[in-house]
Amino acid sequence: MKLSLNGIKDKAAWEKAGIRLPGYDVAAAAQKARTAPRWAHFGIGNIFRIFIGSIADGLLEQGDLDTSLTCIETFDYEVVDKIYRPYDNLGLSVILNGDGSRDYKVLGSMGEAVKAQCTDAGEWERLKEIFASPTLQLVSFTITEKGYALTNASGAYFPFVQADIDNGPKKASGAMGVLTAMLLERYRKGKTPLALVSMDNCSKNGSLLRSSVLTMTDEWYKKGFVDEGFVSYVKDEEKVAFPWTMIDKITPRPNPDIARDLEALGAEDMQPVETGRRTYIAPFINGEDPQYLVIEDRFPNGRPPLERGKGVYLGDRETVNKSERMKVTALLNPVHSALAPLGVLLGEEYFANMLNHDLKLMKLGKTVAYTEGLPMVQDPGIIHPQEFADELFQVRFVNEYLLDTNLRIVTDESQGLGVRFGETIKAYTAKYGSAEQLIGIPLGIAGWLRYMMAVDDQGNSYTLAPDPMTDEMKEVLKDIVIGKPETLTDQLKPVLSNEKIFFTDLYKNGLGEKIEGFFREMIAGKGAVRAVIEKYM
Repeated sequence: MKLSLNGIKDKAAWEKAGIRLPGYDVAAAAQKARTAPRWAHFGIGNIFRIFIGSIADGLLEQGDLDTSLTCIETFDYEVVDKIYRPYDNLGLSVILNGDGSRDYKVLGSMGEAVKAQCTDAGEWERLKEIFASPTLQLVSFTITEKGYALTNASGAYFPFVQADIDNGPKKASGAMGVLTAMLLERYRKGKTPLALVSMDNCSKNGSLLRSSVLTMTDEWYKKGFVDEGFVSYVKDEEKVAFPWTMIDKITPRPNPDIARDLEALGAEDMQPVETGRRTYIAPFINGEDPQYLVIEDRFPNGRPPLERGKGVYLGDRETVNKSERMKVTALLNPVHSALAPLGVLLGEEYFANMLNHDLKLMKLGKTVAYTEGLPMVQDPGIIHPQEFADELFQVRFVNEYLLDTNLRIVTDESQGLGVRFGETIKAYTAKYGSAEQLIGIPLGIAGWLRYMMAVDDQGNSYTLAPDPMTDEMKEVLKDIVIGKPETLTDQLKPVLSNEKIFFTDLYKNGLGEKIEGFFREMIAGKGAVRAVIEKYM
């Protein structure tokens, strides 16, 4: 049972193993995507494959779509070489239900994988062909918050961004540089409209994507790489639209135990790989069943019938904004961001196991969501906030079969602090003049700062999850000694007052000193983190 176009022809073997196969012509859908691409996607890792890929798979199954996805990778080309092409771009979805059962399905919706690599002439020309095609209706993105970032915390362009600005469209390497270069190709080949759809957990993600593209466009215009007509094309949202979205599906790293189980069923070569860029990925993708995707219905070149996909809602920008704020700024992501760093410090590997067996951390999570987040949430109308929160704590957060790790959740946390905590803090300040009444959110922020010291509550060192601010935070924290609270002086002030990190100056919100106090207690010595949680919860 090889996961390949030839391998899935042996339908009986797959069906006997309890693995559903595509009910449509995978090769024909892929061929149509090559000749007349309709939907392309940047960032082709786990969340894309099991969520966006499964939505497209469902549309193909239903006959609502006859063109597969065009998969574009801008960051880690090993993913294409090790996970896409050896398996004929097929994926194996594994839905992990709360009762321990699993649903297996081969996904045939990922028709082509392209490296956005300007140093490879063949790949670069193919990318230009895709973007020049008038049939292309939307390009979606799951590249994480840091994929849109052009500047560091001090406001200076990252070196790779500066290089893209200086070198121009022909040598772009970063995601935003590549995208803007491809928009230039589309402009030159007919100025056909296009929707660019961020599906990342960023507040007002469409505006964030648009801001980054416009910045690259303006910088290239200043240097003479593009003309005024191109600037006008990109700025005209009737030509290039940037719909807002809210996306939600918990997708842990691929679990090696699932690989062994699949191989025991007869599926070959299922083991995960870790690339040189620390992408952890496998031929299969495991995740929870619940999923939500709310999309602003703004597609100037038309779109597939997305609303027919599982968990997909189409609406106006206000509906998306309310849904996104409910999830990202108040309920799901803030709980993840508050608890996962503390879990690492306490030696807890899995998020669900931690919540199910630690009543104090469960209380902290509910404090962040129900007590602090929910009062600031507006009902989006399509998903009731109270019901969404209940599902989180009764079904999703507590699903131990997901085996979602705290280290995965805390990856790139610095890039989401403003969205996940800052928005609620600002809402409290606007309503009450201060956010000093908050307890759970400042405990979470203090926990993240303590986590960045890379020493757990028992004094053992660990490797931090990847994060763009790792080096900067090491420098900030280098003179603080666990067991010597007096070594904390004013080191945290540049961080807690940085509006690029938190979208606000936390001292002006009445929280800077409180967070410093929590952090000081957390560095008192061994067991101090646990003591702080016990004390305040």
